Amino acid sequence: MSRKPKLELTWIGKDERPRLEPRILVEDPLKSHHAASKREGDLFDNMLIQGDNLLALKALEANYASKVKCAFIDPPYNTGSAFDHYDDGVEHSLWLSLMRDRLEIIRKLLSDDGSLWITIDDNEAHYLKVLCDEIFGRANFISNIIWKKRDGAPNDRKIGAIHDHILVYAKRRDDQASKTRAELSFNLMERTEKADAQYQVFTEVEGPDIRGPFRKIDMTANAKGGRFVQSLTFGIKNPYTGEVVFPRNGTNWRHNKEEVERLAVDKSLTQKPTIGRGA
Repeated sequence: MSRKPKLELTWIGKDERPRLEPRILVEDPLKSHHAASKREGDLFDNMLIQGDNLLALKALEANYASKVKCAFIDPPYNTGSAFDHYDDGVEHSLWLSLMRDRLEIIRKLLSDDGSLWITIDDNEAHYLKVLCDEIFGRANFISNIIWKKRDGAPNDRKIGAIHDHILVYAKRRDDQASKTRAELSFNLMERTEKADAQYQVFTEVEGPDIRGPFRKIDMTANAKGGRFVQSLTFGIKNPYTGEVVFPRNGTNWRHNKEEVERLAVDKSLTQKPTIGRGA
């Protein structure tokens, strides 16, 4: 039987896997800070686990498989530095094996709408991205969030690193779905009063829009700097005045002619955009 080839990241020792027996967590009563006894409704679900993180993850698997909504990990960046509590300079292939073993268990722990967030820097970020694609599936990649870790570049290098990464992965995406289950379950921030104030009920020719308050936006986009698009420059007839208007000098329409016609039928064109006159 021929094996169908697949795109994957390979490294020395990839096929070698540690033999992990089932583990149990043992509580140290001297370090516990919950009540001595449980009352009805009490939850003692916060744990601080001391020990090897691979063994700790394996111990959690028995009771928490497919139950974890969010996992955040801050692995060694493998920069070659030496720290008091861990080695941040293991051989590259060994680092990949260590990450693979832990990521596979984390995936088992995540619920179907769960997500994993990983902080990393440029040293291993791109290898880690490919490794996570293999474990979680490329379709379950949500985002690479770039965060600024320092105000400016160091003056001892011509190109200084001032940003790090947060790789975000989901556990599952339904077939043909535009978003993963994790993204669909994310808690959105409540809208602010300032944001709500942008939406108003305008006095239009045909009366208020039955769809409620809306925000008028400029229908043109900057076309300078080589971004001019000829097909996005055409006349639009105002249905109330009969006047034909064109985008201002240095701009295009944001939409092509077919989309503008659709918006006109939907009453979105005359209700929402602020159309600029040709100059």
